[in-house]
Amino acid sequence: MIRKAYLIIILAFIPCILSALPPVKWNQRYQSYIDRYKDLAICEMLRHGIPASITLAQGVLESGAGESELARRSNNHFGIKCHDWTGAKTYHDDDETGECFRVYKSVYDSYEDHSKFLGRSRYSRLFSLSRTDYKGWARGLKSCGYATNPKYAQLLIDIIECYNLSPLDRAKSYNPANVRGGSSSVVVSRKNSSGGTSVARTGHEVKMNNRNYYIIARQGDTFKSIGKEFDISYRKLARYNERDRRDVLRPGDIIYFEKKRTKADKKYKKRPHVVRAGESMYDIAQKYGVRLKSLYKKNHMTPANTIRVGDRIRVY
Repeated sequence: MIRKAYLIIILAFIPCILSALPPVKWNQRYQSYIDRYKDLAICEMLRHGIPASITLAQGVLESGAGESELARRSNNHFGIKCHDWTGAKTYHDDDETGECFRVYKSVYDSYEDHSKFLGRSRYSRLFSLSRTDYKGWARGLKSCGYATNPKYAQLLIDIIECYNLSPLDRAKSYNPANVRGGSSSVVVSRKNSSGGTSVARTGHEVKMNNRNYYIIARQGDTFKSIGKEFDISYRKLARYNERDRRDVLRPGDIIYFEKKRTKADKKYKKRPHVVRAGESMYDIAQKYGVRLKSLYKKNHMTPANTIRVGDRIRVY
């Protein structure tokens, strides 16, 4: 009877003991990882809708801030196992001996696959949460069975709060130079008036419209120069934007990185575009990230038709 009483007392104190566990402490290794991959996490967030804070916290936790054997040798930063994987594989002891894990060509591929992995039906209910609800996402991942560690959700939350990652969830752009390891930030040397050399750093800001990345062209830009900057085939860039690869780009031209959609964002369902002076159907298609052919079809028009100021063009 006495032993049972002691057991009841001990069980009653367990929540207090767990809540008294020391919080995550700041360390330079974690911070360096976050600084290195935060733009990649934002890129994935804008593309797939997963909070950047969650992706980063998972990356830090699962990869030991990039220093685990799986991360160093296989670029696997999220401990994703093979499952239906058809790519390269490696074997490590985890919950069981010799388990199969995915191998990636780059860290970018690991982050992209992580986003797609969470896009499975098993995690679908998480996407009904606000992108800024990192606590809901952390607890949801645990309840959906992402990890077996009973403290997994709290560990993610502690990392996010310790390193102040939640502001990243409101980001609308990122530095593309830090995403694929490319050099989208170009260093240009110029002679200054005193005869010395000054350095100017150029680079395009990547934005998103209608679930598609784009940049605004500058003076002197070509499809080749943009393709080289972002490691994308310039022929594909031209095709995605329904242009000839030899076309001269004007400052202000919108250049998309992927094939455009067949209709505009849903918010324009009952909001047709009103034609302004100097606008063409192509200008409207680029503005809303819609294929020109689809725009003509929606409005029962052909390229032979002429639009006038004040015309209402359906974009959704």
